[in-house]
Amino acid sequence: MKPQGVHPEGAESTSDASSRPDTADADGKGTDACVEEVHADEVERDEPLLPARVHRPSDLMRLLVGVLAVVVLLAIAAFAHGTTSGLEQDINKGTGQAPDLLIKIAGLASSIAILLVPVAFAIERLIKRDGLRIADGVLAAVLAHGVTLATDLWVAKAAPGSIQEALTQPSPGDIHALTDPVHGYLAPVIAYMTAVGMSRRPRWRAVLWIVLMLDAFSMLVTGYTTPFSIILTVLIGWTVAYGTLYAVGSPNVRPTGQTLIAGLSTVGFHPVSAAREEASETAENSDRGRRYFVTLEDGPPLDVTVVDREQQAQGFFYRVWRNLTLRGFATRSSLQSLRQALEQEALLAYAAIAAGANAPKLIATSELGPDAVMLVYEHTGGRTLESLAEEEITDELLRNTWRQVQALQSRRIAHRRLAGDAILVDRSGAVILTDLRGGEIAASTLLLRMDVAQLVTTLGLLAGAERAVASAVSILGPDAVADCLPMLQPIALTRSTRATLRRLARERAQREREAVLDASHQAKQARLQEAPGDAGPVLEKPDKKTVKAEARAEKRAIDEAIEEAREEDLLTQIRHQVLLIRPQAPVEPARLERVKPRTLISFIAGAIGAYFLLTQLTHIEFGPLVANAEWGWVAAAVLFSACSYFAAAMALLGFVPERVGFLRTVAAQVAGSFVKIVAPAAVGGVALNTRFLQRQGVRPGLAVASVGASQLFGLGCHILMLLSFGYLTGTEKTPSLSPSRTVIAGLLTVAVLVLVVTSVPFLRKFVVTRVRSLFAGVVPRMLDVLQRPQKLVTGIG
Repeated sequence: MKPQGVHPEGAESTSDASSRPDTADADGKGTDACVEEVHADEVERDEPLLPARVHRPSDLMRLLVGVLAVVVLLAIAAFAHGTTSGLEQDINKGTGQAPDLLIKIAGLASSIAILLVPVAFAIERLIKRDGLRIADGVLAAVLAHGVTLATDLWVAKAAPGSIQEALTQPSPGDIHALTDPVHGYLAPVIAYMTAVGMSRRPRWRAVLWIVLMLDAFSMLVTGYTTPFSIILTVLIGWTVAYGTLYAVGSPNVRPTGQTLIAGLSTVGFHPVSAAREEASETAENSDRGRRYFVTLEDGPPLDVTVVDREQQAQGFFYRVWRNLTLRGFATRSSLQSLRQALEQEALLAYAAIAAGANAPKLIATSELGPDAVMLVYEHTGGRTLESLAEEEITDELLRNTWRQVQALQSRRIAHRRLAGDAILVDRSGAVILTDLRGGEIAASTLLLRMDVAQLVTTLGLLAGAERAVASAVSILGPDAVADCLPMLQPIALTRSTRATLRRLARERAQREREAVLDASHQAKQARLQEAPGDAGPVLEKPDKKTVKAEARAEKRAIDEAIEEAREEDLLTQIRHQVLLIRPQAPVEPARLERVKPRTLISFIAGAIGAYFLLTQLTHIEFGPLVANAEWGWVAAAVLFSACSYFAAAMALLGFVPERVGFLRTVAAQVAGSFVKIVAPAAVGGVALNTRFLQRQGVRPGLAVASVGASQLFGLGCHILMLLSFGYLTGTEKTPSLSPSRTVIAGLLTVAVLVLVVTSVPFLRKFVVTRVRSLFAGVVPRMLDVLQRPQKLVTGIG
C-alpha cells in the first residue's frame, strides 16, 4: 500500500471532538437534497477507471456446485431406481387428492404469471437503466433453452433406461408418447431471473418461487412431469445462469468516487476530495477493501474503507484450500455477507481500542447501495513498518510494537495478519495496528501464539532474529515467546511472509551454487598452476592415482565451499535465539495441517491408479483363468519379475559412488512400478530415483547426474537391442522403423521450444544458470565412477 503519510498539511490525527461529523440542524449546511447532489458533483475525486465487467469467483463456485448437483441427481436416478419409483408414487398419491378447481386455477395462474413476471422484472430494470443485466438474462435464457434441448435429445436417444424412467412418464394426452425430461420454458425463465440478479431482491424472488411452485404443482398433478424432471429443470436453469455470468462477466457494481461522496454526505460529513490509496491485491488481502483519503470542508481528513461484493468473493478459493488442508483455525469457513463483514470489522475496531491498543478509530459506517458498505475512520497518518529504513527501526520501536500486541492478547484478541504492511508508525513514533478485519475476539491460545510467531518473524525480517526475539522477551516474557516455537513454521504465517521467506531461500541457494562453481573453478586453476610448465605436450595418459587424487581434492574443495556458504534460514535463527533463553522450550512443530498437499495428491493419484486397475480387472474371468493356469510358468514369471527389481537397483547403484543401501534401492524400484501407473514411465522413474538418492544423502546435482547416466545407458542398450533383434528377424529395413508423424511433430515442437528459450535473454539465462548449478561437480563424479570397475560392472551388467 502507498505510504499513508504523504497527504496535505493538516492531515494528522486530531482529537475525538474535532473529528466527528458535522451535525448541523435545519439552518445549517447540507440539508437540501439538491444542494447535496450538486455538492457531490463538484468535489474532486481521484478514482482509477474500473473494468465494465468482472468475473466473480462466487459465480464459478455456484456453477461447479450446480454441475455437481446435476451429476448427483442423475446418479440417484440411475442407481436408486426403487427409491425414485417410490418417491414418484408417493407424490402422485398425495397430489391426486387435490380438488380439480384448485388444479385448474393453479395451472391457469402459473401459465400466465410464468411469462408476465420476467417481462415485468425486465421493465422494472430498464426503468432503472440496468439494461446490461437484462442482456445477460436473455443470453442465459437462450443458452438454458439450448441445454434443455440437448438434454431432451440425450435422454431420448442415449440415456440409460433408469434415467429415462425417472425423468419421463407416458403423456396423459398420448399414451404412446413420453413427457419432456426437462421443461423447455421453465429452465430459460429460471436462468433469466437468476442472471439478472433477482436473488438480491426478496420480493421478486418470492413472487418467482410462488409461480414456479404453482406451475410444478399443476404439472405434477396433471401427470405431465416427474419430480426428478422438475429438480433437473431448476438445476439446469440455475447452473447455466451462473455459468453465463462467469463467462461474460457481471456488470461492475463497485461504488465510484461520486457514490462515496454521496454516502459520506448522508452521514453528516462535507467532503472536498477523495483520493484512492493504491494497494497490492493478493489472495490473502484482496478482501480488505478499497481505501480512500478524504478531506473535509470543516474538519480533519478521514480514512474510508469501501467493501463491495466482488472483493468479498476474491480469494475465496485460497480460503477454501486453507480450510481444507489446515485445522479449524485457518480462515472463516464461508463467504461473509456485506453486513457480516461490516459488523466484524467494526467489532474488532472497538474491541482493540477498548483493550488499550493503538488502532484506527471507527467513527461512522454506512451502506453504499445494495452491493457495498463503507467504514469511516479517523485519519492515521504514518508509514508502514516495512517501508521504514533500516536505521529507523530502533529497539524502542520494536518494543512499542510488542506492547500493542500485548494489549490485544490481554483481552484475548487475535490480529491474525501482523505483517509489515499492517503496522503503521506515525511521525511521533507511535505504533498503530491496522487491518483488523481478519481478527477474532475470545481467541484460542493457538491463535494468540500464532500472532506471536507471526510478529517475531515479521520483525526478524526487518531487524534480525536476535533483536526481534530480545524485544519480544522484554515485553511478553520468555515463557510466552518460548510457547510460540511450535507455531514457528511457514504454514502458520501469512502468505506475504511465506513468499518473502521463499525468496530469501532462493537467494541463499543461489549463493551456495555460486560458491560451488567458484570452488570448482579455483580447484581447476590450482591444478593448472601446479602442473610443471616445462613438461611440454604429454601424450601419455595421466596416472590413475593422480586423476583420482585430483578428483577427490576438487570434491573436498566443493564440500568446504558449500559448508562455508551454508546459511541458516530466519526461522532456524529465531529458534536458536529463543533456545538460548529457554533451553527447555518445545521445538517440535505443532501439527497444523489437516492434510498435506503431497498426501492429497498421492491419494488422488492412488485413486486414479486403482480406477484404471479395477477397470482392467473387471473384464477378466478369474474362474477359468485360475483353472487353466500353468502354475510352473506362473512361478517362473513371478520369479523373473521380482529379479527385474533387483536388476534395476543394480543398474542405478552402478552409477552412484556413494554407499546406498541395496534393499532400500530395491524397495524404491518397486515403488517406481506403482508410480508409472499414473505417470509417464521415464518421468515418474527419474523423479522417484532422484528423490530417493537425495533422501539417502546424495546432493541434488549429483543425484540427477547418477540417474541421468543410468537412464542414458539404459536407452542406449535398448536401442542396440532393438536394432539387433530387428536385424536377426530380417525386419531391419522395413518401413516400421521410419519415424511416424507423431515423432516428427514432437521433435519439431522440441526444436521450436529450444529456439524460443535460446532467443529470449531471460529464459536463456534462467536455463543456463539452472543447468550449470545442477551439473556442477558432475565431471569429477563421473570420473569417480569410471575409476571403480566394480561399479561399472554393476551398472552395465
